Amino acid sequence: MKTPIQALDDRRRQQGDRVAMVQPLGGDKVRSYTWEEVADEAYRMAGYLQAQGVQTGDRVALVSKNCAEWIMADLAIWIAGGVSVPLYPTLVADSVKLILEHSESKILFVGKLDDWDMMKDGVAADIKQIAFSLAPDEVLAKAPVWTDIVAEQAPLPEPAKPGPEDLATIIYTSGTTGVPKGVMHQYQSLSSVGDKVIRVYNLEPADRMISYLPLSHVAERAAVEMALLYTGNTVYFAESLDTFGEDIKRAKPTLFFAVPRIWSKFYQKASEAVPPKKLNTLLKIPLLNRVIKKKVLGAMGLDECRVALSGAAPLSPEIITWFNKLDLEILEVYGMTENFGWSHSTEDGDQLIGWVGTPNDGVECRIGEAGEVEVRSAGNMSGYYKQPDLTAEVLSEDGWLKTGDVGEIDERGHLRITGRIKEIFKTEKGKYVAPAPIENRLGSQPGVELACVIGSNMAQPVALLNLTPEEQEKLGKGAEKDHFTKSLEELLERVNKQLDPHERLNCLVICKTPWTVENGLITPTLKLKRNEIEKHYAADLPEWGKSRGVIWEH
Repeated sequence: MKTPIQALDDRRRQQGDRVAMVQPLGGDKVRSYTWEEVADEAYRMAGYLQAQGVQTGDRVALVSKNCAEWIMADLAIWIAGGVSVPLYPTLVADSVKLILEHSESKILFVGKLDDWDMMKDGVAADIKQIAFSLAPDEVLAKAPVWTDIVAEQAPLPEPAKPGPEDLATIIYTSGTTGVPKGVMHQYQSLSSVGDKVIRVYNLEPADRMISYLPLSHVAERAAVEMALLYTGNTVYFAESLDTFGEDIKRAKPTLFFAVPRIWSKFYQKASEAVPPKKLNTLLKIPLLNRVIKKKVLGAMGLDECRVALSGAAPLSPEIITWFNKLDLEILEVYGMTENFGWSHSTEDGDQLIGWVGTPNDGVECRIGEAGEVEVRSAGNMSGYYKQPDLTAEVLSEDGWLKTGDVGEIDERGHLRITGRIKEIFKTEKGKYVAPAPIENRLGSQPGVELACVIGSNMAQPVALLNLTPEEQEKLGKGAEKDHFTKSLEELLERVNKQLDPHERLNCLVICKTPWTVENGLITPTLKLKRNEIEKHYAADLPEWGKSRGVIWEH
């Protein structure tokens, strides 16, 4: 099985003059990279890394928003024989310091960032920095710059030739609880996933993707970077959140992967333009049916999408059903950092709403103690870096990974995730509640950004809601607020009807503080930090637990 380095060499030989990546440079400007250019720059940077003393097994870190140089830097690290250590581009200085010290990284690539000031104090003076072209001005002024290096440096004549069990990357988890863990992946993980992922959805060189979820996260690394290398398709990068709408329309992706929060935003914006009831009526008119579908999907940039995927958390059945009416089938997939995202996929035509598909090629799955999902595959990590005791807790000697998820398997092998072992709580009545499915139902409501269900040792659970910025803007007027409150009251009644008595919510609380990565209430991958949210609202929870209906935090 070929390594990512060998996959790059294949692309260079077979598709040298084809466009591999398209990088926005502000406004209408873009730069297209052919496979020949990608390989050439990666090999030149690898030569530079070795000239700086990088030896086999040395860790090299990179922190940047997604861009072409991120992927080329990752390749350069491997070609030079190093181990890549990606950092989330939204980390605070303490987290940057912890990861760089724990991984013993010698060099740090610094790229496109929104807030370098928030991070820079975490970088020790003895760590050499290399600036991407789009790095902050402060870094560009003092560090060697990518474009200058590749213009002057000769390419490395021969790449490293790692074996299947050699360490390729250490991916630090986003840490919903506690300190991030360094997940070690060997080349066999990357090779196995890269080789197999293209077959699941019949990826071809003509396919297009847009890269916008952090490349430091395993989902983007597997679904975009590995697919790119092993398929030879084209990847377009998003410039920013503000330009995402235009970026996706430029890319017109044929394969699009999103987390539920993104699908929810698409659904909510489309519902504001064309309410679901009106859309249903329009779709029943034969002459308008096809035009309406293309127009609605075109407004999202998804009118040429043939494979739509969702992962990282459950997606609301309401949203899946709505997209189905537009002939866009959102297929749920399942994976985690510890198995390089390689676990389960829903194949085209085999959608079971609420289920995450069947095991991928080479994956075994079983239900262990307490209903925990366990998987075994070539994608599994070799362990947590410098944490053998923690490794032994989740990885058995014969290779079974304990996922921390609770689930069930049907007679055809489909898997359904019903909650997280650590998230399931017990009310004061002694009944267990899994919060994720309830939050999933609440999250499809227009205007709701995030929902967190809390209820440990309470009579009944309550749900805390964060609203979208757009909704908060609209709520300045009393009439708007009254109307929105009524819609939430209807939501509470509707959701409670679908729940068992012990799961029913006493109230919905509209929180005034936005939950952000910066204030530590969500992770860089937009997952809730439940412990932190509970701590943040601990003083108010007893009172809210006695309340009914919709409450606005003062």
